[in-house]
Amino acid sequence: MEITCPMLPREKLLKDGVATLTDTELLALFLRTGTRGKNVFTLASEMLEHFGSLYSLLSAELVDFERVEGIGIAKYAQLKGIAELARRYYVSQMHEDDSLLSPDQALAFLQSQLSEEEREIFMVIFLDNQHRVIHHCRLFSGTLNSVEVHPREIVREAVKVNAAAVILAHNHPSGRAEPSNADKEVTQRIIKCCQFMDIRVVDHLIIGRGEYVSFAEHGWI
Repeated sequence: MEITCPMLPREKLLKDGVATLTDTELLALFLRTGTRGKNVFTLASEMLEHFGSLYSLLSAELVDFERVEGIGIAKYAQLKGIAELARRYYVSQMHEDDSLLSPDQALAFLQSQLSEEEREIFMVIFLDNQHRVIHHCRLFSGTLNSVEVHPREIVREAVKVNAAAVILAHNHPSGRAEPSNADKEVTQRIIKCCQFMDIRVVDHLIIGRGEYVSFAEHGWI
C-alpha cells in the first residue's frame, strides 16, 4: 500500500494559499524546527494545546513559556517578534490604504493595539467624509479598570485634523469586553458633543482578550 506524506506547510501555502493552513501548520511554518525527540508539527500542536489558542500563545510571557518542556528563550523571542510584526503591519496598513475598507479592518487594527495593554487606553480613529483614515491616537490612559474620558478633547482633536467621523475604542484589561454603564454613558456624551460639530460617531469598540463588543453592531449608536 502506498503511503502519501502530508504536504509541508510551505508547499501547501504556495499551492493553495496561506489561508488554507491550519493553526498548527502556520505555527510550524514559523517555528521551522522542533526540539530533541519532537518534530516541529508535534511541538506546534503541543504548544497550541498548552496555551489554548494562537492569541494566548502569542500574548504569553516568558515565564509561561518556561513551563513548557523544550521551549527556550530563542523560540519565545521568535514568537514575540511575530506578534510585534503583526501589530506593526496593521499600523502600516492604516496609514497606507486609501480607505477604511471594512469594520473588520478597524477591529483587527484596534485589537493589535489594545488587547495586551495592562491599563485602560481610550483610542480614537479620525476619518474624512469618505471614511479614509486621517489620523489615530491614544487620547486617554487610565488604570487597570477605568479611564477618564473628556468628550471635548475628542471634538477638539477631530476639528484640528478636519475629521468628519470618528471610531472610538478602549480596552478592558480584565479580558471581558462587556460594556459597563459608564461606557454607555460616556459614549452618549461623546456623540452629543460631536453632533454640535457635525461629526459622526461610527462605532465604539470595546476590546477584551480574544473578544470584543461593537456598539454599532448592538444598535447602541
